[in-house]
Order: sequence, then structure tokens, then C-alpha cells
Amino acid sequence: MAGNSFGELFRITTFGESHGPLIGVTIDGCPPDLHFNFELLKTALSRRRPGQSDVTSSRNEPDIPEVVSGIFDGKTTGAPITILIKNTDSKSEDYQQYAGLFRPSHAEFSYWKKYGHFDYRGGGRSSARETAARVAAGAVAKMLLSKYQINVIAFTFSIGYLSLENLSENISENQVEESLVRCPDKDLTEKMHQLIEEAKKQGDSLGGVIGCFIKNCPAGLGEPVFDRFEADLAKAMLSINATKGFEIGDGFRSAQMKGSENNDYFGLNEKGEVVLLSNHAGGVLGGITTGADIFFKVAFKPVSTIQQNQVFYSREGEKVILENKPGRHDPCVIPRAVPVVEAMAAIVTADHFLRQKSLCG
Repeated sequence: MAGNSFGELFRITTFGESHGPLIGVTIDGCPPDLHFNFELLKTALSRRRPGQSDVTSSRNEPDIPEVVSGIFDGKTTGAPITILIKNTDSKSEDYQQYAGLFRPSHAEFSYWKKYGHFDYRGGGRSSARETAARVAAGAVAKMLLSKYQINVIAFTFSIGYLSLENLSENISENQVEESLVRCPDKDLTEKMHQLIEEAKKQGDSLGGVIGCFIKNCPAGLGEPVFDRFEADLAKAMLSINATKGFEIGDGFRSAQMKGSENNDYFGLNEKGEVVLLSNHAGGVLGGITTGADIFFKVAFKPVSTIQQNQVFYSREGEKVILENKPGRHDPCVIPRAVPVVEAMAAIVTADHFLRQKSLCG
């Protein structure tokens, strides 16, 4: 199976399956002598772990990371950093009824077409359990970025038909983390929570959109053709389970605007420096960061596993109708996907930051 690695200089490789003994990640290219903040790593994984609330999966994984290489005396050595996370609550027996069956909108069918087999126990490599490894790698990327005061903050922009109407550029991490659904709007948080609860009671699921800011990102990151900064961001985001859309800046709305409305015009700041007076482009022009805040959004489809009777088909073409059985699945992935989006954004930024330093010093 190819495609398990991401990045050029700051390169991550994830491994393991949902119902295997563990999952993990190896991070190659992290510079030496960087203070390794183990508490930051544990906090990042805790934000993504299941069982956080009544609107997340009840699978109880402590997600305690074990760092087995690349760290000495509390600092990175420059060697590959490998982080292991044990699976302790997989309960494979719950999936026995799905053995040999294609679940609607799951990856078993496409895996079978490609590899000739599939892991019915929670999806194997296609499970969102894999994203814990990404979050671990993202925590290391954040350690590097924090050295240069670069900050990544993601948040719930919408769930179902409920959406933020007044988006502030000054969203804080505390605002996001104080919300049960990781939405910085307190009133909207309660409505979103109720909407998820309603879907859960109906045995159904919801999708949504996550927004993300990359703050204090320096100008000059990214390349002008195939390695455009926003292209790598899009690849990173669309590699996350259940993602179906990506836009940066005004995104698809810009297709309905005139050039005079969409252009980001220049002016002078108080120091007499040329700066952008607006940010319709989302912080990237010509594939290269401008120094303005980067802002993008990622759309997630509703969770495919629902607690309703559904029609399944076997590999042999047999039609099977399975009765609804209570399971341990998120009725909406958005709250737990926020740290995953953050992690992948941090990884892309760290990679391009190191690439720029290697190219231009």
C-alpha cells in the first residue's frame, strides 16, 4: 500500500490500523535542538480522542503517546521521531456482522477493487483512527512553528444548516476549546449541540465545515507552479477522512464576484511598508504566502455509519438488510476533526517553512 507519507523536508509517515495493536507516526526532517513539549503532544491527542462528550464516539481510547526515537534530554536530535499510540478498546467482535459486506459509503468496496481484500473491523487504514497519528505529528510541527510565533487555529464553522454568520479574525484557542462542538460562538454552540443530539436520536449523522487560520505566517512560503502553498494545503485537507471540499479565502464565492470586488489592493502601513489592505485571496497569491493571515475552510460529509436499517451487498452480490444495532460512532465528526485540520495545516506550514529556509536561508 503506497501513499502513507506526506511532506518534503518535514515528512511524516503514519502506520497501523484501527483494530491493530497500535497506530503511529514517524516524523523525518525535524530540526535538532528543538525543545520537545510532551504536554503539548498529550493535549493535542486528548483534543482528538473519542469519548469526549455525548456527541462523540464512546470508544474509550486514552491515546497516551510513547515517543521511542528522536528525542534526547528533552530535545529533538535531528533523527526520525517515532510516536506510538496503543489501541486498547477496539472491540472487533462488534464488526463480525459486516464480514464480507460492503457498507454504504464506506471504503470497503474501493479497497476490494484495488487490493482484492478489505478489513471489515472498523475499516483498517481507512478508519479515522489513523488521524491520531497525524495529530501527533502536527503537535511536533506546532513545536517548530511556535519558535517563530506562527500559530494555527481551527474551529467549527458550520454543522448541518447552522453556520457562523459573523466570523472574527481574532478567534482564540480558549473560545474554541470552551465550546462542546468547538464553535467560537456560544449561542450557536448550543444550537449545534442540539442539532447533533437530534440526529443521534434518529440514528442519523451530520456533516459540516471547519475553518482554519494560520496566523503570523511569513511571506514567501510556497512555489509558483506545482508546489503552491494552497495546493499542498488542499492535498493535506482532502487526505483527511470524510472531507469533500476545500476553499481558501473567498473561495467559491469569488466566482460570483467582479475583479474590482475580489482584488486585494495595496497600501502603506504605519512604517511605510507596502501591505495588503484586504485578504480575499486568503493569504496566498501566485501560490506563495503574502504575510497576511491564511484562511481556508474544509467541508466534511455526514458520517457514513448510521444507526438505521440499511441495504448491504456481499462480495458475491448477495443483498443483505441488517437491522439497526447500537454502535460506537460519531454522529458528527466536526468537533473531533478540528484538531486534525489544525495538525495537517501545521505540517504543511512547517514543511514549506523548512523548504524556504533551505532554498533562501
